[in-house]
Order: sequence, then structure tokens, then C-alpha cells
Amino acid sequence: MLDTHDILVVDFETRWDSKEYTLSKLTTEEYIRDERFKAFGIGVKPFGESKGVWIPHHKIAKFVSRIDWDHTALLAHNAQFDVAILSWHYGVKPAFIYDSLSMARALRGVEVGNSLAKLAQEYGLPAKGKAVHNTNGLVELSPAIEQELADYCLHDVFLCEEIFKRLNDEVPGGYPKDELRLIDMTLRMFTEPVLELDSELLKDAIHAEKIHREDLLEQLGIEETALASNDKFAAVLTTLGVVPPTKISKTTGKSAYAFAKSDAMFQFLLNSSDERVSAVCEARLKVKSTLERTRAQRFYDISGRGTLPVPLNYYGAHTGRWAASKGSSLNLQNLKRKSFLRNAICAPAGQSLVVCDLSQIEPRVLAHIAGYKTLLNIFSSGQDAYAAFGSQMFGILGLTKESHPDLRQSAKSALLGAGYGMGWASFAAQLLTGFLGAPPVRYNKSFAEKLNVKAIDVRDFLSWEKNIETLLAIPHTCTEKQLLIHAVCAKKIIDVYRATAQPVVDFWGLCNELIEYSLYRGKPYKYSCLTFDKESIILPSGLALRYPNLRQVVEEGRKQWIYGDRNKRLYGGKLVENIVQGVARCVMTDGMLRIQERYPVKLTVHDEVVVVVPEDKAEEAMRWIHAQMITDPSYMSGIPLAADSDCALRYGDAK
Repeated sequence: MLDTHDILVVDFETRWDSKEYTLSKLTTEEYIRDERFKAFGIGVKPFGESKGVWIPHHKIAKFVSRIDWDHTALLAHNAQFDVAILSWHYGVKPAFIYDSLSMARALRGVEVGNSLAKLAQEYGLPAKGKAVHNTNGLVELSPAIEQELADYCLHDVFLCEEIFKRLNDEVPGGYPKDELRLIDMTLRMFTEPVLELDSELLKDAIHAEKIHREDLLEQLGIEETALASNDKFAAVLTTLGVVPPTKISKTTGKSAYAFAKSDAMFQFLLNSSDERVSAVCEARLKVKSTLERTRAQRFYDISGRGTLPVPLNYYGAHTGRWAASKGSSLNLQNLKRKSFLRNAICAPAGQSLVVCDLSQIEPRVLAHIAGYKTLLNIFSSGQDAYAAFGSQMFGILGLTKESHPDLRQSAKSALLGAGYGMGWASFAAQLLTGFLGAPPVRYNKSFAEKLNVKAIDVRDFLSWEKNIETLLAIPHTCTEKQLLIHAVCAKKIIDVYRATAQPVVDFWGLCNELIEYSLYRGKPYKYSCLTFDKESIILPSGLALRYPNLRQVVEEGRKQWIYGDRNKRLYGGKLVENIVQGVARCVMTDGMLRIQERYPVKLTVHDEVVVVVPEDKAEEAMRWIHAQMITDPSYMSGIPLAADSDCALRYGDAK
């Protein structure tokens, strides 16, 4: 806990109606900005004092106006909600924001219940009350109901403080101060929004998409309902002489239509030489891909209410990465580059966006932790890392993007994916549907010759019966002979990567041993910037990757490590992936915290940070921000970091 401010523990109680006006049907932004919004009251308690007070609706504005918020911090459970109310309705900006819900996600995991009621039960505290249910549908409260609500609210305030204390005590030395700053920064992206949305651009884009979809359906002479239903779409394909592709569902184990964009067989139809088939499949995507137009409509609706709050969950993933806030219906973590949605996000008048994106951060972190000096030297040289690594992999001196584009792309795929122990079958399957967002690729005989694939490689591949079984299980639209060539090439790339990147392979082996030695048996082991211990790995941040209830089981005659209630598998390559992503997140957030000291961060997307600065200072700010992001941390001294930076008035125009 930071000791620089007084802390108020707060909790709002607000109007709601289970039929139409509730957080289960509206996003937090919609709910708080709705004209029906009303705060019945707020429970307030100075941190450490025995009793709190209830401030009723008509006294809230006067009460909060008397507080010196420049020197007062705020604590709440799900502070995104309470602080947004204070900010948007009362103009309050606390000196610092603490959030026990965010802390609980980091310490207890993102897949377990972290509600106030659940945490109170876990910590043996008095149960959370139920008086809030008595206010369903009410606009005004009777004195009796308000007293019940006040008591209920002040009990929640008590629970919040007690849970906060216990969470803080769970980490030796207290919850890491830098992580508390990240919680504060994340919440301010939502509660103090400044990014603007171009409503006219969004309106035009929504209309253009609608016209294009309708024109396409009219040209094909097909009703939208015929494409929305799987069975009806299958019937349409049948009339075109196409056998509807199928697959075995991973969830049910039964046969299902392979109509997803990520299905190799659907990709084949989408790129068919028969224009009728490809057009029908494109129309199918237009009808089924509601995400883009739904998000565009949501952007447009928000633009009519104000600036864009960025709804992110701090520690939204197992490795500490951010994730879209649950129930926000707005995932800003997967906006396509060059999309009109990115272009609709703008800087305020007189301001500019500075965007800085760490380059190849995961391969760089992996190379540093694994002691892979050859790759570190490639990164340090500043040359095209994928081409230089491809030159190492394939033994082609001077390989470039221009001279060997396909080999460079293969080296890139290996560098970004094979570092976590990916097998040839997964690699081959992902290539067919588009590896890491790249266009679909099927390796052919010509490419096999470039890889120096020999007849003996094919014979060796076919000599293993398991290889043949695995090969035929890969969804495909090509002949089995073509699939064989593709798979042998994929295996060759994986094998060459492993032979080239021996330090990485050795690190997989070490991590595989540490699963039993440390994570299971509880014997501490320090390696690089990590400390392995019982069911956990302490990261440089002071927080941990956690593997609760780690145990060994026998599956298909092989011993496997699994953990958690969902029986997730754990092995050396997977553990390396978790470690690299967790450490990369630490490197990323270190830079963000340095930036935050001068310029408030207003958005983060994966390894990218977006800052709003005065337009006439943008170039200078960009250089400074770039320098902060590529400063190597003390726990990874010498890591060759790099970043791409740009400034623009629109997010979509940056880089």
C-alpha cells in the first residue's frame, strides 16, 4: 500500500431494474451514462477507522465537494464502477485508486470467483447482505428501505477494507507498489476518458457495410436467413455442387459443419476458382461476422454519450496481460490494423496520439532468458530479425525479404511460434488457416526443394505410424499427397528451428524438470529473474504465475501434468510460454509506468501503448516515450529492446 494519501473506502448504491435497467443488460458505461441513472447513496469510511457513514442522494454532491481529492485516495471493490460515477457525475478525480477486485484477480486467478461475497466467504468474514434486492425497480426509497440499504452498503465497505488488508498481506512485503500503480493507471483509462470517436465516419462505415452486404445478397439471389443457418448454408453449397465440409467438434466429439473462418476447408471454398462458391462464402462471412458491425454500432452509440472509456481488466489473463472488462461488450485488444474502427478513434482538439509498440518482445525475452546469444546478437544488430534468423536456420548467406520471401516468412513463423515447443502437426494445421494472422499457406513441392527436403525425409516421416494418423487428422481440402508434402515441410521447419535454437530447447528441458522439482515438490530454484517454488513462479514484478492443485495423471498411457479445476495441461514448452509472456508483460509495464509519470497512458493494446500529448509537442514526446519503452530493465540487463513509434491525430493513421 502506498503511504502518500489518506484513503477513503467507498461503495455506491444505485437505482436498478431487473427488467430493463441493470448491469446484466447494459455495459458499465451505458448504465452510468444513462438518463435513468441515480445514486441512492454512497457508503464512506476512512481507512482504518471503525465506522463509516451513509451519504444519501441529495447530499452526495456537497459531501464530495468538501474532500481534498488531490491528497485523498479511494478504495473500492470493482472501483471501475464507483470511480466512474464519481468522475462522470460529480467531477471527482481521486489522487490514487485502489481496487480490491483487481488485486484479487492477480493473487487468486482470473478463473475463480472474486466477487465481494465470494471473497468474504473465502476469508471467513461475515456474509455479504441481500438488502439491495429490495430496491429493484424503485426510483425513490422509503425511510425504512433506505436504512436497510445504508446498513447493507456500509457492511460492503467494511468487507472491502478487510479483504484489501488480507490481499495486501498475502504478498511478502505487501502488494507490489508498481502493480498498484498499474491498477490505478488501468482504471483511469476508463474513468477519465479523453479519446474521441468520429461519429460521422462510424455512421458512414455502418451504412456502407450494410449496403455492401445487401448488394452481395441481391447479386446472389439469396436471403440472409439462408446464410445465417448452418443447415440452410449447407443446402446452398449443395446446389452449387459443393459437398459441405465437416469436422469433428472438439467440444462434443461429433461431426459438425466446418464453416468457421479458421477452418481450412472453409478457407479453401472462400478462395475457390468458382466465383459463385467464393461469393457465397464471402456473403456467409458478411452475415455471420457480426462482431465488426456490432462493435461499430457500439462505438457510434458511445460517441453520442461522450468520450471513449477504455474497459480493461488489470491482470485479465493468467500471465498478467490485460483483457477486455467482462460485460463491456467492447474488446479493444483485437482491433484490426487499418480498420475503420481504429481510424474512428481520435485525439482531442489540439492534442495528438503517440503510439509506441514493442517489437518482437516475446522472442527477445525468450532469447535473453534462455541465453540464446546468437539470436540476441541478431536483435542487437538492428537488422531484419526474421531474415537474419532465416539465414541461420536455412544456411543461406544474405537471405532477405526480397530474395527469399517464403523462407523469411517460415523463419518468422518459427521464431514467433516454435519457441514454445509447438509440434509439426499444430504448425502445419495453423499454417493452413493462417498462422498468427498471416494468410493461409500450404507448402508445395517447389517449396520443399527450397527447404532441401529429400526423399529420405518423406520415408522417415511415413515410417512412424503415429505420424500418418496425425497427418490425416489435420483438416484439409487438398489431396493426401499434397498434405503429406505440406506436413513434411512443416516438420522440417520445426526440426531445423530446434537444431538452430538449441539454448531454447535446453530451456524447455529445464522447465520440464522444474515442474516436478519445484512446482510440484516445492523445492525453490532461482533462474535468471525468476524464482520457482511450490505451484508458483515469482516474476520480476513480485507477483507470480500460479499452478494450483498441480498433479500428475496418466492419459493415453502417458504421464501428464495438469493443474487447476479445469485440468489444464502443463509441460516444458507451455511453461516457457507462460514465463515469456509474464516477463514480457513486466518489461512492457515498466516502460508504461515510466511514461505515466509524465504523460497519462490512455490505451494499451497487447505490446502497444497510446498516449495523448499536446499536438505541438508530439514529435518531442514521441522520442521520449520511445526511449522509455526500450530501456532495458535491471532484471534483464542487456536485452536488446526495440519499438516502432509514431504520432497521429487518428489511431488508425499511426504506424
